[in-house]
Amino acid sequence: MGERIVEGTWNCTSCGARGILARHKSCPSCGNPREETGSESEFDFGEASASGGLLRESVEDRGALDVAAAGADWFCAYCGAANRGDQPRCRTCSATREERPQPAAAPLPLAAPPPSRWRSRLLFGCVAPLAAVVCGVCAYAFWAGRTQDYTGTVVKRSWSRTVRRETFTRVPKQGWRGELHTARAVMPLDGHGESAGLENVRDCRRMQRGTRQVPDGTERVCVTRSRSVACGTEQRCHVQKLRNGFAKEVCENVTKYCSQPYQDCSDRTRYRTLPVYDDSCTFDTWEWRPADQRTLTGAEDTPRWPELAGGALDRVLQEETYAVDLEYRRKGERRSVTLHPRGLAEFESWTLGKTASLVVNNRNELKGVH
Repeated sequence: MGERIVEGTWNCTSCGARGILARHKSCPSCGNPREETGSESEFDFGEASASGGLLRESVEDRGALDVAAAGADWFCAYCGAANRGDQPRCRTCSATREERPQPAAAPLPLAAPPPSRWRSRLLFGCVAPLAAVVCGVCAYAFWAGRTQDYTGTVVKRSWSRTVRRETFTRVPKQGWRGELHTARAVMPLDGHGESAGLENVRDCRRMQRGTRQVPDGTERVCVTRSRSVACGTEQRCHVQKLRNGFAKEVCENVTKYCSQPYQDCSDRTRYRTLPVYDDSCTFDTWEWRPADQRTLTGAEDTPRWPELAGGALDRVLQEETYAVDLEYRRKGERRSVTLHPRGLAEFESWTLGKTASLVVNNRNELKGVH
């Protein structure tokens, strides 16, 4: 293990002198004392080596070594001069290390300076367009959602009725024999109560349904891994800054570790893939299939259903839609909205010429009828 002292350097901010040795508490060029804060309080010790030590040469001068051993520098509370750690009085003004000047009366607080003009313009230029877009969207949403009451008159009516006929039909399908459970079909009665059933399993063929893994002995499997092993020694250094422009470097030899690859082997079960076969069979079942569809539309005539007869295995499904157009005036302009009655009785109550109070928003959407 070895120890040595390394001396740092600092730069004078008054005259620009660079690389001043830390033993100098004042600039040799202009006499300015090294300051406690700012760039003059930072020392440069040069580049570090791979082992963590410093590349700069050791201090051999007896005087410099005494400065390094004097302890951390202290700064005079009166004149701000830097002093050696073992000096009881300031080398510049002779004030003791413990002396502190009397605090002066606190100055009146100054008014905060106004923001710079360019910053205000930049902020306004960025925020103003975004604020305008947000305000515009909010204003439109508010305007579009506002509703007003208008008197509307029925000017048109229309209806549509559709009849769809579906037939309970026997259909062939494919399935795996192990999943087929025969069941008798139940025919519908008035279009209800049916059961699809599963009948007439036939034409079975052996086919591959999938695969499965089966054990097939063992196999040796090796994986390359790595581990750390001792491979000699190497020097490691620790640098301790003494807070006076000097640093103590302590180096010692430590065990060096290297990464070593090795094979991690084990026996594990080996598997092979075998095909899985099953019988694919055709079977019969029943399901509803579309057979026919008819639609009638009209306006002022009485709504009626299309004629579409159904058989014993049929079911008939009905669909109906109704629409009533109401016209109103807004700022002298004719506008219309459409109401969709939910049934025939409601549709027939909206006769031509009938008036009603409409609640309409600015997007011309009907929101209510009184």
